[in-house]
Amino acid sequence: MRALDPEVRDTVWAGIAPLIPARPDNHPLGCHRRRASDRDCFDVILVRLATGCSWEDAERLCGNKVSDTTVRSRRDEWQAAGIFDRIADRAIEGYDRIIGLDFSDVSLDGSVHKAPCGGPGTGPNPTDRAKLGWKWSVLVDADGIPLGWHADGANRHDSLMLEATIDDLGGRAMVDDIETIWLDRGYDSDITRARLAERGITDAVIARKRRRGEAKPTTPTPTRPNLGLRWPVERTNSWLSNFGQLRRNTDRKPAHRIAQFALAVTFLLVAKLIDWRNRWSPASTPIR
Repeated sequence: MRALDPEVRDTVWAGIAPLIPARPDNHPLGCHRRRASDRDCFDVILVRLATGCSWEDAERLCGNKVSDTTVRSRRDEWQAAGIFDRIADRAIEGYDRIIGLDFSDVSLDGSVHKAPCGGPGTGPNPTDRAKLGWKWSVLVDADGIPLGWHADGANRHDSLMLEATIDDLGGRAMVDDIETIWLDRGYDSDITRARLAERGITDAVIARKRRRGEAKPTTPTPTRPNLGLRWPVERTNSWLSNFGQLRRNTDRKPAHRIAQFALAVTFLLVAKLIDWRNRWSPASTPIR
């Protein structure tokens, strides 16, 4: 898990620390108990996100430096201040500035995972015997870099999450850069095409649904092109599923799930930027 790499962890923390608002000291005598370290709270949040363990276990794994109750309160403060969304935006902007985003072929898809504790934003998973689950929808560039996302219940159809996912990308002023979008057959409808057209996306390659009695084609045709360019989003969903808390989420609030997703995206992009920086270093050269 690259998120636990000290260099990746320290880099992400260096970006988050300046975003944390200063807490005013209103105690009349100035003799209140010392506030727990923000860095210690961040470490517990990271361990829980990466491993999927409970808050109590994450506290123990981090040496009991700060209580799980304090970490949850600090998480709520940061989430209310929009820190997780802001650090994800900065990671995407940094990647675009240093490496560059490729909007020539973007792809979008959903991924369903467990949510045993339930709560708003969850629903019966149709692929897991109706057990409670949640689903994220993510849009990625040609290299699989996450650009926009949305979360809902596991029973929510992918096509109904399309608008919110693209609109999240619109908040980063990137929708106009999209050249071609690739979607699977779950999005094959006139409503989907109308929604894309409303957002200025006119070149959409959508797998056609097979009609009743129709044989599965074995070769690409002009009306049914090879849809292999959807693989970047499938790979990205696999990357994100490596985070234990995304794979089996135990939070009960949608805002907390989205905050975790944004933090996971940040770790992915920071790791890629570090690899890019080290691409010509002797240590990164394979031994022949």
